[in-house]
Amino acid sequence: MEKQAGSILGKTLSIVILLAILGSITALFYLVAFPQSKEKFTEFYILGIEEKATNYPRQLVVGQEGRVIVGIVNREHETVSYVLEVIIDGIMSNEVGPITLEHGEKWERIVNFTPNRVGNNQKVEFLLYRQGQSEVYQELYLWVNVIEAEVL
Repeated sequence: MEKQAGSILGKTLSIVILLAILGSITALFYLVAFPQSKEKFTEFYILGIEEKATNYPRQLVVGQEGRVIVGIVNREHETVSYVLEVIIDGIMSNEVGPITLEHGEKWERIVNFTPNRVGNNQKVEFLLYRQGQSEVYQELYLWVNVIEAEVL
């Protein structure tokens, strides 16, 4: 009787393990055939002129052009047009765009900004908009000190 009970238990465990393996294989094929919806986002970054996340302009003379590299990578799973605004202490300094990118496409360019008044800790904002939308999609910023030109 014990031999027969052990045999039934062994067969039952074998069937359960086989069903678990088949279920796992089915789930794997389903995930490969019908991938989950991917996360949608835009990469937005600024780099110093040496193409590193350092050596940003920290001090400028009034009227002196500051330069950084701005990067945008579209991960939205659709074509998107962007507009970039550069604002220094509430005053528009530069606007770039429209920048139209396909999914996965990268845009990286030198973007200039020029402060027009003296002051410490002026906020240089890089505002990214999706074209046609009035609210800021993403924002980055730097702080710069702006001094007067020395008179010789």
